[in-house]
Amino acid sequence: MLKLAPILLALGYALAVYWFSVWRTKRELDANSSELADRRLRGLTDRMATALGIDRIKVHIYEVAPVNGLAAPDGRIFITRGFYDRYRQGEVSAEELATVIAHELGHVALGHSRRRMIDFSGQNAVRVAMATIFNRFLPGLGILLANGIVWLLAARMSRSDEYEADAYASALLIKAGIGTEPQKSLFQKLERLTGMGGGTATWLMSHPQTAERIRAIETNEARWLGQAPSS
Repeated sequence: MLKLAPILLALGYALAVYWFSVWRTKRELDANSSELADRRLRGLTDRMATALGIDRIKVHIYEVAPVNGLAAPDGRIFITRGFYDRYRQGEVSAEELATVIAHELGHVALGHSRRRMIDFSGQNAVRVAMATIFNRFLPGLGILLANGIVWLLAARMSRSDEYEADAYASALLIKAGIGTEPQKSLFQKLERLTGMGGGTATWLMSHPQTAERIRAIETNEARWLGQAPSS
């Protein structure tokens, strides 16, 4: 039992950190956001709501400058002020911004927030266990090696979540009559809009590379619609 104590403590610490993060995120979002009121976007979200068989999809503006979308742990969907401003300036179309909302809905519907809590707790326990073992052979370096391995595993799981949310969004956009073209065109703009991506190796990224995401969307769409995927 004593040998398991560090792992159990790591699990407890991870859970405490996660729930504190959830509480802090909710407080921040409550204080710095308001419901989106845009007629064009509301028309698109209403079409998605009809496709889902629900009354409406509430979207909030989070008052921060970075270009991003967010699915909060409590299920709320947010678009950052920076992203909305790009839309208002004509750099992003209403349909493209709607695909972000569909993607974040995918994270909520697929339970990624809850799964990340479990993943985070498990990763913390694995990190402690590996560090304990590695330190026997590499004193002082074991924790660094354990952190690197766990980081790579977390990045891989994050990319898997992104592919799943992309697929959910594609299916919803097709059903709502919006289609996947805005989804693909937005991905082609994201590196410029966010200033990220570029030459980072896929296996080191928490999000898949643009070409891979577009290829996955086209493969899914071809399978669903019985078409040959584009080359």
